[in-house]
Amino acid sequence: MSVYVERHGSGEPLVLLHGLGGTSSIWSPVASRLAERREVVVLDMPGFGRSDPLADGTRPTAANLATAIARLCAERFEITRPHVAGNSLGGWVALELAKAGQAASVCAISPAGLWRRPLGPRRTDIRRLARRLRPLVSVALASGRARTAMLRSTMARPERLSADEARTLVSEWVRSPGYDAANAEMRAAVFEHPERVTVPTTIAWGSEDRLLAPPRPERLPPGSRYVVLEGCGHTPTWDDPRRVCELILEASAIASETPMS
Repeated sequence: MSVYVERHGSGEPLVLLHGLGGTSSIWSPVASRLAERREVVVLDMPGFGRSDPLADGTRPTAANLATAIARLCAERFEITRPHVAGNSLGGWVALELAKAGQAASVCAISPAGLWRRPLGPRRTDIRRLARRLRPLVSVALASGRARTAMLRSTMARPERLSADEARTLVSEWVRSPGYDAANAEMRAAVFEHPERVTVPTTIAWGSEDRLLAPPRPERLPPGSRYVVLEGCGHTPTWDDPRRVCELILEASAIASETPMS
């Protein structure tokens, strides 16, 4: 299985994980800043972007994606138990890494899976419609007003993206080969046994998240820190890159200051 990875900076290793239908590009507003303080490993998760899907017969659950990423880090980079930051599905994968003892800390931004019961299938396949209208969508994204309308559910400040950045995000979502299978697995399950997450954990939620409602306290890992990102949406890296960088660095710094039990 080939996985697309970029590695930058120096310091304690930090792995960045994107959400469903995204790629490593969602971290572009913050990756270089983080690399000033950390060795940043940013990747396209299996089945997304430039990475192959998981091996035949392996379901793309959050736990299985976590296993593949832990193996990749260990075998390719000799990195074990890195700090991990993830958004949406990537946040769920980060929590699975921690549960398996494969993360030093977690910063999960609007993580999937903290709902109380499975979401079930979507009633409307918006992605299928976007594929059919892809040429028109690409043209429309040249308009700032259209970018705002199309991306408002994902971020609070879509006007901060250029037309090319918006086209990249939409194209990656539409073309994502592993989207359907990963989406089905994600919506059919919940994150189980949060009490098994024993590393320092930060859960952050955008105050303007339109995709997911904040979780109930009992769904959070015990002792986790909960942070509200004011003025930010579900994927906040363009909304407030400075605050997102601060959040991720704070989360990993807490782990460095916490004695191992």
